[in-house]
Amino acid sequence: MPEGACVADLLELVTAHVAGRVELLRGIAVSVNAEYATAGQVLQEGDEVGILPPVSGGTGGPDLSFLSAPGCVGATSLHRQTIDTPSIVAAIKRGEDGAVVVFDGIVRNNTRGRRTLHLDYDAYEEMADKQMRKLAEEARNQFAVRHVTIVHRLGRLEVGETSVLIVVASAHRGAAFEACRWVIDTLKKTVPIWKKETFVDGAVWADGEPFPAGLALEPEGSHEG
Repeated sequence: MPEGACVADLLELVTAHVAGRVELLRGIAVSVNAEYATAGQVLQEGDEVGILPPVSGGTGGPDLSFLSAPGCVGATSLHRQTIDTPSIVAAIKRGEDGAVVVFDGIVRNNTRGRRTLHLDYDAYEEMADKQMRKLAEEARNQFAVRHVTIVHRLGRLEVGETSVLIVVASAHRGAAFEACRWVIDTLKKTVPIWKKETFVDGAVWADGEPFPAGLALEPEGSHEG
């Protein structure tokens, strides 16, 4: 790319590269150095650019014992081990909390009438971790809750396993409910995690929810078809 080139210039090159398959670029967003970017953002030497399809909304087995530390106001984690919901919730509770609201997203046994065998989750991990931390911080500030934890599984999940856990602790139940709903709805649209569904009669990468206004970019020619 020439000096001074921007995201839109890069997308022109990508569009030419996938000529005949421009549908691949419909509804995408672009990241630069694990942050969402606009079309006019100028690229610098060494930038890492991600071209992200709509999302479905640190790996390894994390030690979440720090959740019980005094003053802990939030935590996020991506990992490949079973999510221990009761232990995480118990570690978060404090005497000043009047409510702890939990969203426990689990793998169901069917999607639109097709029997599900298992799911596989993949992610742009560096960016997903950063976006989850931002979500937790923004939820605390926006809804004035004490604590937000977000944990998301990666890899293969069987029916009945937890795929995503969100725990919000607050002095008041209303704020905790609102914050929890906002976090899961926003995560499903903005955090780069994708889901492959395997059914008894085939497998497919799930269609993601559209990116929010301001994040989606449409390269020239992507509407042709």
